[in-house]
Amino acid sequence: MIDKTSITMQDVIGKIHDGATVMIGGFGTAGQPAELIDALIAHGAGDLTIVNNNAGNGDLGLAALLKAGRVRKIICSFPRQSDSYEFDKLYHAKKIELELVPQGNLAARIQAAGSGLGAIFTPTGYGTLLAEGKETRNINGKDYVLEYPIHADFALIKAQQADRWGNLVYRKSARNFGPIMATAAACTIAQVKEIVPLGALDPENIITPGIFVQHVIAV
Repeated sequence: MIDKTSITMQDVIGKIHDGATVMIGGFGTAGQPAELIDALIAHGAGDLTIVNNNAGNGDLGLAALLKAGRVRKIICSFPRQSDSYEFDKLYHAKKIELELVPQGNLAARIQAAGSGLGAIFTPTGYGTLLAEGKETRNINGKDYVLEYPIHADFALIKAQQADRWGNLVYRKSARNFGPIMATAAACTIAQVKEIVPLGALDPENIITPGIFVQHVIAV
């Protein structure tokens, strides 16, 4: 019998090792799996590479992970916001590495990993500092930059509901990066508000099929 539900976060978060690349869902705090991040902090894994839309807000969630000194590098689109002071302190102290990726490119590179593509050509960033040292090509009269997929060892995402097979339904804008991150990671861990009986989810509303999810935990 397939049952991907877990009783405690420690059971699943304990799989994350030092040096891992971890995708964390969320657009700011919307859809951010805060409880999974707290469990990751408690677990103690360090030297992490984090892939996220931004670099933390305030003192909670991803910002708390940064403050704990567990992150070696962050790949994101919006590292500086009014309340991203934890990242600011680390970056100015040269204690964290930043790979800045335009948001569309971030999504496309994650999707490329999930689709099994070797690379993509994108017009975004052409002629800017972000294209320095990268291959460029003119295709049908338009200039493009070669970008490589972003893969991860783990993805931590948040959904509204799941069944024991790992099928996921999201709540409104909390959906954001979760579905594509689930496809691009070797191990996806989803925190959900509710685990429902098998067959209770409308197939038309399932955004992430269970084949992309390894662990589900109710919060």
